[in-house]
Amino acid sequence: MKTFQLLNQLAPSDTHPEADPIYVDRHSRILRFDLEPGQHIKPHNSPDSPFYAVVLKGEGMFAGADGKEERFGPNALLIFEPGEEHSVRALDNNLVFVGFLHGAPSNVTDRVGGVIGRQGE
Repeated sequence: MKTFQLLNQLAPSDTHPEADPIYVDRHSRILRFDLEPGQHIKPHNSPDSPFYAVVLKGEGMFAGADGKEERFGPNALLIFEPGEEHSVRALDNNLVFVGFLHGAPSNVTDRVGGVIGRQGE
């Protein structure tokens, strides 16, 4: 079993949102995002995988395919379909959320990476 405390070792950047790879393998990616107040992630999509986001800390404005922003905070689960444009904007406090992707064929290596993937090296 591999474990990781999701709110430990946060290292936000003053200049851009941080996306830390927690675990990456051929079949999935788990990323932890840390945004300072006011930082945003421009509209983008995950063409080959749904994107699941779980908000851990803070509040942010999340928008899906329709571009309409909605406010979400801790314990919220958001699901974006493969290819669905989505964006994020942090509000008054740091926004920390975890994103999960699976079935992304762009992960073509058998090498395991990310913070958890390096445990035991």
